[in-house]
Amino acid sequence: MVFQSYALYPHLTVASNLALPLRMRRLSAFQRFPVLGRLLPGTTRIAAEIDVEVTRTAKSLGIGHLLTRKPGQLSGGQRQRVAVGRAMVRHPAVFLMDEPLSNLDAKLRVQMRAEIKELHQRLGVTFVYVTHDQAEAMTLSDRVAVMLDGELLQVAPPQDIYADPDDRRVAEFIGSPKINMLDGVVREHRLIDVAGSTLAIETDARAGAPLTLGIRPEGFHLSDHGGQGALTGSVRIIEHMGSDLFVHLDLAGVDHPLIVRLPAERTPHIALGQTLHVGVRRDRVLLFARDGRRLRPEAESNRASVTPFREVAR
Repeated sequence: MVFQSYALYPHLTVASNLALPLRMRRLSAFQRFPVLGRLLPGTTRIAAEIDVEVTRTAKSLGIGHLLTRKPGQLSGGQRQRVAVGRAMVRHPAVFLMDEPLSNLDAKLRVQMRAEIKELHQRLGVTFVYVTHDQAEAMTLSDRVAVMLDGELLQVAPPQDIYADPDDRRVAEFIGSPKINMLDGVVREHRLIDVAGSTLAIETDARAGAPLTLGIRPEGFHLSDHGGQGALTGSVRIIEHMGSDLFVHLDLAGVDHPLIVRLPAERTPHIALGQTLHVGVRRDRVLLFARDGRRLRPEAESNRASVTPFREVAR
């Protein structure tokens, strides 16, 4: 196991911290005695094997030059590598990591995240990684298990968790900025009235049935006009992110802003207070029942028309 607090012995060197699990496993209680133990048969041979294993593990983690130092002389990232190395020397079938990067600064977290990913690929064993950081969950995982209030909501690959969530709570937990949630009502001809506009998103729900539309910020594009298929709002906030803009729009009848992600290089000048029309990419719309259940496509279609939706039973 690898913990948030590293759990290293401060009075031992890096080499001794790495060797401790092997000494406890391979040496008897008498062989571990400081003086007497060295005189017992097999102690020298086992100690040499442990030293080789420690050196090999430290080298693979890039901390071979730190073996004589103590934890207090190491940076946060170096201490975390030692903690990982202490687990590695045991050659476990499963690594359990509980918030291992939460004590590190943002830059070092990104670096260590990449190192853990590379380590996982190199060792080829199972890692169970517990985190509240969605970036860590999405970038490190082959499969993500989303839990909330003790309930397991969904287990799926990261891209499915993001693009195809089973539950509204999963959709809202993953993604930054947060997914836009808009209340809508089904009308005749299987259209949906939402935020003063009408979207051509076909559904099997009866006319007058309430539902919720989930649209991530990248699910919009600029439009020349309002009306059907587009949402119209007043620009409240503009966030410049380099390659992208996050534009916050106030929509009529909606008590929270709509966040739209637009490419900066292809976006004309946008000013605060300006009225902006944004079209909705229908293939990016997620439908939810008011109780949070996902409404999924009845069947996949390659046609330009919109696919009908049905409720997924829990």
